Amino acid sequence: MAILRLFGLYFLLTLLMVIVGSIFGAYFAGNFIGGAFFFLLFSVPISFFSYFYSDSIVLRAYGAKVIDRQDNPRLYGIVKKIADLNGLPTPRIAIVPSSTPNAFATGRNPQNAVVAATTGIMSILDDHELEGVMAHELAHVKNRDTLVMCVAAVIAGFISFAARMMMWNSMFGGRNRNVHPALIILVAITAPLAAFLLQMAVSRSREFHADATAAKLTNKPWALISALKKLEWENHRKPLDCGSPSNAALCIVNPLTGGDFFINMFSTHPPMEKRIKALEKL
Repeated sequence: MAILRLFGLYFLLTLLMVIVGSIFGAYFAGNFIGGAFFFLLFSVPISFFSYFYSDSIVLRAYGAKVIDRQDNPRLYGIVKKIADLNGLPTPRIAIVPSSTPNAFATGRNPQNAVVAATTGIMSILDDHELEGVMAHELAHVKNRDTLVMCVAAVIAGFISFAARMMMWNSMFGGRNRNVHPALIILVAITAPLAAFLLQMAVSRSREFHADATAAKLTNKPWALISALKKLEWENHRKPLDCGSPSNAALCIVNPLTGGDFFINMFSTHPPMEKRIKALEKL
């Protein structure tokens, strides 16, 4: 199923890249077809790169540093315990230097997975709560959700960057008089559209599934409920100050709840109240 979702995602995002490329070609060279063809060709190395190196890109975006056991015995021990319970190899473990509590997993498969936690999450959660969060992230690894999420984050991020670049150019550098204003409007909605495709790639049901898997694996649904309540409150109070909207789906709770209209409209996470109610039923 993960492979089918991945191919479906590649197709949709490649189609969007071709649309953006045609607009680029018309805007900068007056040639729709040339721009579309260039972006279609460019999608091949982008797809290859996102498959093999998306985890490195995400870690760099968050300023995460991979650690060893001696660097943080507490986090390392919890992750290893959960990995052993799941029958998974111990993933690489990284720490994000941010006081905002959050966590995410990345990597194309369990053998190349990385689980990351912010310094903030380790300061506000006890061991039981942190165990529930890490079990959630490793559930994504086991279900291959991280592959889809990483590819989506990289490609959607590229599309958003290309769209915004043309928007800024049209505002300060003039525009091609042969380009209809409607096309500029199309560019203006490309970034939230990319976020919408990311939402499609990582359906909200996957978050419910990861929550349930974590609760059953640890046999402590109450611990994950407590952790989610703390994380929701702290992230709403102080959104994560690194990363990007394209990477938001990777985190256990939406890290960009600062009131942005499009981020809230196309949120990749289900409402926290529904996640908590689902866990309470366990």
